[in-house]
Amino acid sequence: MGRLIVVSNRVPTPDKSGAQAGGLAVALQTALEARGGVWLGWSGNISEDAGLQVSKVGNIEYVLTDLTERDVDEYYRGFANRVLWPICHYRLDLAEYGRKEMAGYFRVNRFFADQLLPQIREDDIIWVHDYHLIPLAAELRKRGVTNRIGFFLHIPWPAPDVFYAMPVYEEILLNLASYDVVGFQTDTDRENFADSVTRQALGHRIDDTNFEMAGRRFVARSYPIGIETDKFARIAMRASISPIAKLMTESLGGKDLIIGVDRLDYSKGITQRIDAFERFLTKHTDIQRTVTLLQVTPKSRSDVPEYGAMQRALAEQAGRVNGGLGTVDWVPIRYVNRSLSRQGLAGLYRIAKAALVTPLRDGMNLVAKEYVASQNEDDPGVLILSRFAGAAHELSAALLVNPYDIEGTGDSIARALRMSLEERQERWRDMMSVLRRNDVFNWCSVYLADLAEGRALHDEATQAWTPARAS
Repeated sequence: MGRLIVVSNRVPTPDKSGAQAGGLAVALQTALEARGGVWLGWSGNISEDAGLQVSKVGNIEYVLTDLTERDVDEYYRGFANRVLWPICHYRLDLAEYGRKEMAGYFRVNRFFADQLLPQIREDDIIWVHDYHLIPLAAELRKRGVTNRIGFFLHIPWPAPDVFYAMPVYEEILLNLASYDVVGFQTDTDRENFADSVTRQALGHRIDDTNFEMAGRRFVARSYPIGIETDKFARIAMRASISPIAKLMTESLGGKDLIIGVDRLDYSKGITQRIDAFERFLTKHTDIQRTVTLLQVTPKSRSDVPEYGAMQRALAEQAGRVNGGLGTVDWVPIRYVNRSLSRQGLAGLYRIAKAALVTPLRDGMNLVAKEYVASQNEDDPGVLILSRFAGAAHELSAALLVNPYDIEGTGDSIARALRMSLEERQERWRDMMSVLRRNDVFNWCSVYLADLAEGRALHDEATQAWTPARAS
């Protein structure tokens, strides 16, 4: 069995501080360690030096490269995050297409292909992650690479009418035919992709999972990503008596805690969530002063103008609610605009009576799964979950809400706080069984098993490339 090569925009290299990596990084590192492999991507640094930074930890070779200011501006800040991201999250009003940024996106993907090419051996399999790198397989095929190459999209795939609004939608779509397996978070995403392929007659669907486009056959399936379920549950149990959890419990003074944890992004529905919490407080005055919302929202993409404006607007919104409803001994909303450790969050999840996970659109949302895994089975909290999060396809026992329905979401908060212990336990057991059946390691192994199967159709004219030899 050949090595595994993982390619992603950023590479979570081992942290010398000892901080724990997230579940996805752990799963991929586990797969890489088992087979031996390479993880290649952007270092996060900006420089004019395109030299590779190579380090080996155990059986894994980390291969990083810097990008130039122009590359980051056009490929990352530009096309990836101001065209693909908003369109995939149904925000056509925020998509800012420019030919220069589009050209930069494809140029950087060519650059990554050139950096990766010397690393590839004949029997390696290659797994490419997320929207930043859609054209990478096509660039590798042009260079003669015939290895099995898979792609996994971590964000939603939009409905065809939304996707077609992108001026270069056809080129983006055709690039995906160069992969052998294209993975999505949900069946809805996979069906939206299938409709995008067939409606414009760019290709056709052979059966439920097999497609043909641009002269190549490939598989498109849903692979809902999981978490390290049991490990996270153990972390939360220990963290419930950590200093941060104890401090929060003491500061609440017997009040219930509702928690929201989101990266600062317009897709997360944080504005609507605060509106819903305010509506709940004003409508359900009998339990108004018995609960506090902790909203943890680390800064994100601060150099993109929309995100800076959003940060200011959210702080003002939370301040308005606190000013209008708060008292000398009670603050309705605690708004934290920085990152907390994974262990710290796990402890806060465990003591929270409910979690508000209400994105307007999300590929999966692992906060929802982490909250469920963190709960005390004897006295679990309630997950309030947006119908538009990928996690809703699996966690149907959550209180599912429409985040655009402010009144309805507010009523769901009241229902969660009043829910009987028996109903909370039943809902938690249902969701926990799902999380245990499909943890992140199962997700990884199922995808890689599909990718390892079969033999792709390749253009015979692209056979000049000679693979790297094992040393």
